[in-house]
Amino acid sequence: MRALTPLQRLAGQACGSHFLDRTTSDPQQTAMIGRLNHVAIVVPNLMAASKLYREALGARVSEPRALPAHGVTVVFVELPNTRIELLAPLGDASPVRGFLDRNPAGGMHHVCYEVDDILAARDRLRSEGARVLGDGDPRLGAHDKPVLFLHPKDFCGTLIELEQV
Repeated sequence: MRALTPLQRLAGQACGSHFLDRTTSDPQQTAMIGRLNHVAIVVPNLMAASKLYREALGARVSEPRALPAHGVTVVFVELPNTRIELLAPLGDASPVRGFLDRNPAGGMHHVCYEVDDILAARDRLRSEGARVLGDGDPRLGAHDKPVLFLHPKDFCGTLIELEQV
């Protein structure tokens, strides 16, 4: 294994990530994520947020879609280079309910990056010490593609979703 680069040491200090000291500095080995698929924003009122994006910003906004397996209802705001995913809790046991309780006005919840092979990405991240949320098995996400979530404490306080493309 190669020594840490100054950038890796700085990232570990900035984020407090426990696994960065075991990563490689080989750029071919570290390339994993592809394009930004979406930025997710939890909102207290999905219809009002949809109207705001549609009318105030002139965005193309999808119809709401309930995702019971994830405990959310989603609306996608289509942009030329990515999407915004507006999320609202679906039921009292929703995983975003606590986020909304702590942030009553809503806010940025996670970012989603595309990967070619979600199982290989999961296995590599785990081997480097990153924490995969849940049982670690991919589930179908809002785009009917396999997704996983990575612990925000490992990524500078940001919840990361990986989606296989």
